[in-house]
Amino acid sequence: MSTINVVSMTGRKTGEVELNDAIFGIEPNMSVVHEVVKNHLANCRQGTQSALTRAEVSGGGRKPWRQKGTGRARQGSTRAPQWTHGGIVFAPKPRSYSYVLNKKVKRLALKSVLSAKVADGELIVVDKIEMNEIKTKTFRQFLEAVKADGKAVVVTPEVNANVVKSARNLPGVVTAPAKLINVYDLVNAKYLVVDKDALAVIEEVFA
Repeated sequence: MSTINVVSMTGRKTGEVELNDAIFGIEPNMSVVHEVVKNHLANCRQGTQSALTRAEVSGGGRKPWRQKGTGRARQGSTRAPQWTHGGIVFAPKPRSYSYVLNKKVKRLALKSVLSAKVADGELIVVDKIEMNEIKTKTFRQFLEAVKADGKAVVVTPEVNANVVKSARNLPGVVTAPAKLINVYDLVNAKYLVVDKDALAVIEEVFA
C-alpha cells in the first residue's frame, strides 16, 4: 500500500495514511472514464425541446392555388416545411436521453479517476474538515492553505451543512459526502480534498 501525507486545515503536516491500492493504485482506464462522463451528461439532459410539425401548425387548410395552369410549383398547404411559418421537418419532441451503464463499469471509472488523482499528486487528505460557522472567506483560506485553490471537490464523511454553505459561493468548488462522489465532478476538478474519515468511507464502500 502507498502512503500519503495528512495535513491540517492550516496546511501543516500531521501524519500519514495508507491508501488502498485496489482503489487508489490501479492502472486508469480512460476509455471507461469517458463512457461514464458521457453517460452522466446524457442523464443530466432535460430533453424538453419541442417544435411543431406541419400537422400541428395552425392554418394552411386551403390549397393556396390551383394544381395546374399557374406556372408555379404545385402546393397543397401554406404550412408545408418549405413555407415561412410552416411546420418543422422531423420536429424534435420531448424525450429522455438517459441510459443505464453497468455498475462494474461505473465503479471501474471511479477507481480510475481516484488512482489518476493520486498519481498526479492531486489528492489532498485533511485530518478533519469542519467549520464552526458558515464563512466563505474562512473556507477559501483553508483551500489556499492546503494548496487546493481553484477547481476542487471537497469530500466529507457525511453531509456537513456548514461546509456546504461555506463552499457554495466559491466558483469551481464542489462538496459531496463520501458515498455520493461521482466521476464527472472528479474529472471536472483539479484537486480532490478528502477528510481522513471520508477516505475510510470511500475505501469501505468502493473496495
